[in-house]
Amino acid sequence: MALQPDDLLDARGLPCPLPLLKAKQALSRLAPGQLLEVMATDAGSWRDFETFVAQSAHDMPAREERGDVYHYWIRKGGESAP
Repeated sequence: MALQPDDLLDARGLPCPLPLLKAKQALSRLAPGQLLEVMATDAGSWRDFETFVAQSAHDMPAREERGDVYHYWIRKGGESAP
């Protein structure tokens, strides 16, 4: 994957809804436009992240499954400066 994240969150082994909650915390520390990569093993995270991005200002340019690990790349959305 050619995407270069600004931060990496390892949420492997965490049950639902912890991967999403930890991702929200990590995104809050990033500036708009920065990219977060999340690794999770919870199968429900596939749907959780899809729903979260659809209902937020964030963008998910890519996601993929590598064996038992799900990888998500989430670009923080937000207001641009006036």
